[in-house]
Amino acid sequence: MNRDRSELLTRIGPDTGAGKTLRRYWMPAALSDELDSSRPLVPVKLMGENLVLFRSEDGGLGLIDRQCPHRGVDLTYGRLETDGLRCPFHGWYFNRDGQCLEQPAESVDSTLYKKIKTTAYPVIEKNGIIFAYMGKEKTPALPGLDCFKAPNSHTFAFKGLWQCNWLQALEVGIDPAHASFLHRFFDDENPDDQYGKQFRDTVANTDIPITQLLREYHRPEIELEETNYGIRIKTLRHLEKNLTHVRVTNQIFPCAISIPMSDTMTITQWHVPIDDKNCFWYAIFTSFTDPVDKGKMRSQRLAEHSLPHYMPVRNKENKYGYDAEEQKTSTYTGMGKDINVHDQWACESMGSIQDRTKEHLGTTDKAISAYRRLLLQTISKVERGEEILMGNSALVEANDIRGPIALDVIGPTKDHDTIWTDRDKKRRDECPWDATLQDRETK
Repeated sequence: MNRDRSELLTRIGPDTGAGKTLRRYWMPAALSDELDSSRPLVPVKLMGENLVLFRSEDGGLGLIDRQCPHRGVDLTYGRLETDGLRCPFHGWYFNRDGQCLEQPAESVDSTLYKKIKTTAYPVIEKNGIIFAYMGKEKTPALPGLDCFKAPNSHTFAFKGLWQCNWLQALEVGIDPAHASFLHRFFDDENPDDQYGKQFRDTVANTDIPITQLLREYHRPEIELEETNYGIRIKTLRHLEKNLTHVRVTNQIFPCAISIPMSDTMTITQWHVPIDDKNCFWYAIFTSFTDPVDKGKMRSQRLAEHSLPHYMPVRNKENKYGYDAEEQKTSTYTGMGKDINVHDQWACESMGSIQDRTKEHLGTTDKAISAYRRLLLQTISKVERGEEILMGNSALVEANDIRGPIALDVIGPTKDHDTIWTDRDKKRRDECPWDATLQDRETK
């Protein structure tokens, strides 16, 4: 890839191609947990912009510029009031839409306040994440993804900080081949003891640990399909006895993935730019059977992250906990068994912004290549002022998007095109919440 294209894909300022494009979609801005305090207000840096997110006394959410438009002081120290935020410097009062309502130091008959409006973005709260829309266009609906359709009881949300550009963080999630190496364990753990942990389940209704399968079958065949939300990725590992393992994952345009965590749970994960050189991953875990044990999943992840910044405990400063003896005997990386740490190391070790002019993509990188083409095409549409695609196939309404399907399954090789749809249909038919799909997404 030439340097100009790499710059175009990675830079996310408001005047850049990728920045304008990403702002046309809902972006995670914070976890609901971050506002769960006696003072529900947090600073947010999103897409290179410094903002303040708050829940006012009436329970409404606001996301406005962090600097007061009067003299530029920091509104994270503002006073929360009925439906907005008041600057403690001169008492200027802003509602959740950014409109100034009061300037108490001005003359009684002054109407200057009517002309003052600071930057403000629409926000919506869904299943543990507060999303922001930073585009100039009409605010779209949230897509009808499983993680949004499921009740709160059947979801869990968390996030983590990575010190790298958003694009290389996203691309690790659409690279199916790396799991056989980066996440390789030399011994398989008992899946019954691994609730809430990734890559620990057995495959579908078999007794084969996913760690064993990925370790032993490391030359996958990868197929791509265009969808109304982005790209479906089918990874085929052909086993003995004319059986095939099918792993279905997805790229949800522009910056999310959907992957299986277990036979009954999926992960929808966004890679959200803080600025050009840092990003957060946000994830919603969605259960198709029982309510999620939120306490257990939260405690597992808090053990690996320090608050309030959600910095991973294992990071570049302590070499990600690397242990040479462990690398010889236990894990492929020597960096513990949390696969998020493995992915973090892979993405951060490329540099804050990967130099793509030096890379050499192989056949297993076809999803990465397809995604870059899709992003470049969409950037061009935005620059031309055209309506943009939600995904890759047709203009669709966001709330018409369903799913997507994400699972692991093993079945006869001759039926590999249908075994995953059949398995998913059974899972959805038995789901306690409405997980039905449109016909398009089951074909």
